[in-house]
Amino acid sequence: MEPAPLAEEAFGVLREVCAKIGVDTRGARLLRLRSNAVFKLQGDVAGGELVVRIATAPDALTRLPVVVAVARWLADRGFPTVRPADEIADQPIVHDGRAVTFWRYVPSRGRPTTRQLGRVLRSLHREPVPPVGLRTLTDPLAEVRHAVEHRAEVLTVAQRSWLSDRIEELTGRWHDLDTGSPVLLHGDAWIDNLLRCQDGHVVLCDWDGVAVGPRQWDLVHTYHGQRRFGLSAADVDEFARAYGSDLRLWPGYSTLMEVRDMYAVGIHIRNASGDPFSRQELPRRLDSLTRGDGHARWYMAAPA
Repeated sequence: MEPAPLAEEAFGVLREVCAKIGVDTRGARLLRLRSNAVFKLQGDVAGGELVVRIATAPDALTRLPVVVAVARWLADRGFPTVRPADEIADQPIVHDGRAVTFWRYVPSRGRPTTRQLGRVLRSLHREPVPPVGLRTLTDPLAEVRHAVEHRAEVLTVAQRSWLSDRIEELTGRWHDLDTGSPVLLHGDAWIDNLLRCQDGHVVLCDWDGVAVGPRQWDLVHTYHGQRRFGLSAADVDEFARAYGSDLRLWPGYSTLMEVRDMYAVGIHIRNASGDPFSRQELPRRLDSLTRGDGHARWYMAAPA
């Protein structure tokens, strides 16, 4: 099997951080490796089982204290969200430039529905903005731009030039959109970030993208899921009915979908040098974008 330096590095960070705070990592299981390395710890600790998230994004050190504060604030208000592990103080814990956070593990069963996601987002967008220093989402392609500029080893000169020009174009079009009043955003409101608990209710997880900004940014993930990741038209219809409006009727829909397409490339540019799946998926996504193929299937994990 091809080595995965990002995963190996994340396991090392996990062991060292947990050793410092007295948490047992024996049997730790890697659940996901994208914007974060996400681990489930095997043993019980005070208050229940834990999930550990090790951030890979360049701005994580400044962003994650707010992420933890917002999730805790929402949980205290009764909003359906995962909760930080309150018994572990001073989160995030910084280790060798990596930001590490600890969360309550939520046992899940089955797959949530887009109808449930639509209802949860409708509730979230009605919440007040919490009294913490939340960023405003003004440039959704900032991380993609950063990756293009700083990961030259995974892109050809022609790819970097095309991406830079395309990002500049889409950013200008984004700023021209009429998005209405800003709301509290989850920031990455994809169906995989909704957990279906064993009693059937759902909770939102992965608040790394939390911000104040246009509600359309939270909504577009489901529509983009039909375009690229296998959701059906019926899934999107159910989502729109549950939320109470249909993004496809908004004049900026086409531009927003193109921005979301470009956004979905950034993580794989950033991770390609250390993650075998990103090295496989990045050419697929770049090829369809440069050819103008708006319906090529993309993947969240290696196809079986």
